[in-house]
Amino acid sequence: MSENTALAIHDAGKRFQTAKRKLFWDSVFSVVRGPSPELLSFEEVQTALRAWQQVEGRQAESIPLDRIIGSVGRYRDFTRAFLPRASVSESRWRGVDAAMNSMAGLPPIEVYQVGDIYFVKDGHHRVSVAHANGFKEIEAYVTRVETSIKLDADTTPEDLVLKAAYVDFLRATRLDELRPDSDLEVTEVYSYTELLEHIAVHRYYMGQEQQREISSDEAVQSWYDRVYLPVAAAVWASDILDRFPGRTPADLYVWVCRRREELADEHGDVPSPVAAVSDLVLKEALASSGMVGSVKRAIAGKPKTVDLAAEAVRVAEKDQLHNSEDDLSDADD
Repeated sequence: MSENTALAIHDAGKRFQTAKRKLFWDSVFSVVRGPSPELLSFEEVQTALRAWQQVEGRQAESIPLDRIIGSVGRYRDFTRAFLPRASVSESRWRGVDAAMNSMAGLPPIEVYQVGDIYFVKDGHHRVSVAHANGFKEIEAYVTRVETSIKLDADTTPEDLVLKAAYVDFLRATRLDELRPDSDLEVTEVYSYTELLEHIAVHRYYMGQEQQREISSDEAVQSWYDRVYLPVAAAVWASDILDRFPGRTPADLYVWVCRRREELADEHGDVPSPVAAVSDLVLKEALASSGMVGSVKRAIAGKPKTVDLAAEAVRVAEKDQLHNSEDDLSDADD
C-alpha cells in the first residue's frame, strides 16, 4: 500500500467518525427541536403525485447536493443531510471516500428529478461522502419525472398528504391545463373540498343563468377568472399574506370566502372581496392590539362594504387624540 493510499484511507476514517458524531448530536438535539427531516421515499412521492412519465438524461450534469433529499429504496439508511446510519457499512463508506479523493475518482451518480429536488437511485455512499467532504455539487445522470406539483428542498414526508390532495384536485378540475399559470396549493387538506364545492355551485348558477348545460371545463375557467381571481387580487394588493406567514394565496381565498359568508349572514349584504380582506386584516390586528371594543363600537351599524382597515386607523387616531387630551388635563391639574 502506497503512502498516499494509506493517508487517503486514514482521512476517510476520520471523516466517517465525524459524520457519525454529527449523527449522534443530531439525535440528541432532536429531543428539543424535533426530529431532523427524513429523506423522502421516491416510491411514496411517485405514487402520491401519480408521476410516472420519465425523461432520461443522456449526459452527466452537475446538480446541487442540498437538493438531493430523497432516495430510491434506501431512505432509512441516511438522514436528510446524508449522514450514515447504523445500517451503512463503515468499510464501504471509507473506500468510497478514499476513491473520491484519489486520482481515479468515481463515476456519476444516478438520480430522479421531481420538481426541484432529486432522489438517489444509485450512489448513496457517494452523496454521503461528498457531503462529508464539503462539496456543493456532484455529477449525476438525471432522469426527470414529469409533474405539475412543486417540490423543493423544504418538502417533508408530511407534506405529501397535501401534495397528493392537490394532485386529486387538479385531476378533477384540469386547472393546471386550463390555466397553466394558476397556483392553488393550500396548507389545509380539506380546503380542496371547499374549492371543489365553490366550482360546483358556480357551475350550477351558470347553468341557471344561461339555461343550458355547463361543461366542467367551462365552469372551472369561469370560476377561476370571475370568482377566484378577484379575491386573489384583493389578497395580493393587501399585506394580509405578511400577517399569516406560511399560508398561501389560496388559503386566504378560502378564508375570505368564509368571512364573506359570515358577514352576509350577519348583515344581509355580501361584502366585496376588498372589504372582506380588510375585515380579516382588521381582525388579526385587533387580536393583538387591544382595540377590539372601541372598533366594534365605531363600526356598529355600518355597511360591511366600508373599508374596515381605514376605519380601524381612524378609531386608533381618535383614541390617541383622546388619550393626549387626558394627559394634558392631568398636567393642568
